[in-house]
Amino acid sequence: MNIKRNWAGVISCFLLFTVVCMSLAFNLKGAFRAAGHPELGLLFFTLPGAAASFLSRKGEVVKPLIGAMLAAPLCLLLMRMLYVSTRSFWQELAWLMSAVFWCALGALCYLFVRSLLQRRRHHK
Repeated sequence: MNIKRNWAGVISCFLLFTVVCMSLAFNLKGAFRAAGHPELGLLFFTLPGAAASFLSRKGEVVKPLIGAMLAAPLCLLLMRMLYVSTRSFWQELAWLMSAVFWCALGALCYLFVRSLLQRRRHHK
């Protein structure tokens, strides 16, 4: 059970990161670009980090970060093979590294909210 709990954060972040990346690459970019905010979609990467931190033992940040770092090369490969991009390889790599940052930030935000709620419970 403990081993499954340790890997749940990595696997869930890997899968959710890939889903968010592919949905942004293929469906949502045009909507954000039309609104005048093309990189607003990066905020969606906080969701896999928060979900993976919730599933990790003790709400760790490292497990979601590992999952995102493992998913980034796959996403880069899929985007280069399946999507005709106007950006260069280096721009897409920078975009994905930014997505990894936002994913880790989502995990940190989850831990922050959890610590606030625990502190609030203890003071009652």
